[in-house]
Amino acid sequence: MNMEQRENIAAITGANAGIGLALTHKLLSEDWQVIALNRSDFPSDDKRIQEAIMRGWLRIYKTDDLADYASLKRTLEEIKSKEQRIDILFNNAGGSLSELSYSKQGREYHYELMTIVPYIILMELKELIKSGRLKTVINTSSSALKFTKEFTIENLERPKVFRKLLGPYATSKLALSLWTQAIAPQLAKDDIKIRSVDPGSNNTLRKGKKTGLPLVVALLMRLFFSPPTHGANRLYEGALGQHRNETGVFLLKGQAAQLKFKDQARHVLERVHAIYQHEFLGRRKG
Repeated sequence: MNMEQRENIAAITGANAGIGLALTHKLLSEDWQVIALNRSDFPSDDKRIQEAIMRGWLRIYKTDDLADYASLKRTLEEIKSKEQRIDILFNNAGGSLSELSYSKQGREYHYELMTIVPYIILMELKELIKSGRLKTVINTSSSALKFTKEFTIENLERPKVFRKLLGPYATSKLALSLWTQAIAPQLAKDDIKIRSVDPGSNNTLRKGKKTGLPLVVALLMRLFFSPPTHGANRLYEGALGQHRNETGVFLLKGQAAQLKFKDQARHVLERVHAIYQHEFLGRRKG
């Protein structure tokens, strides 16, 4: 298979493990090229992945920490200098922490990584997406957002209390889906469609890696949750399935669903855009 026959190109953040790795496998098996934006390496014993790297079908761009703006900026600049287009961007990187933690920029880490960083990546790679054929962005969200009881920007950035999974993780995913909804009309001017997708219940536990899940959820995940291929299929369908012509929607179990606190969507978008403009771009000018 030569590069010309692999006509479609996807960019995936967090492509080296869990749902991201399963999605990478699926796209490669469907004759896509994949641009991977990762913090960690792909499994060295994964023969299909290693062959794809060798043949140039899978191109890897490493960053020390997606939530570290200096490192992220260097990696995004490298992508922009080497890649010609992106047909679908999958903003997939994430995870749940076991305790309250803050980014180098001083904001709660889930919010930084899963709400703000996907916006930065979208803005920085927008011209490559505009040059693509499908012009689609998929943000990995979560059904956990349904459990959010209170929602303010201030609590997103510096939570007063911490709860595993149903605290900062859930509110950050809600904020992601809210700005996804709010930005859709703006992106439509460039023929770009954007959706947020719940990948469902997947067993993404990794040996030797501390989990930020409540004990009972981790036990249920180990015993009953689907393998990461389930989530990868949800994201794939969210990009290319029956809702492919819709924009701004949150897809839950494959269907468009209502979001809580949608009156806050514009406020969230304005806040993440301000952070992008003044902190990320401000760093560049400096």
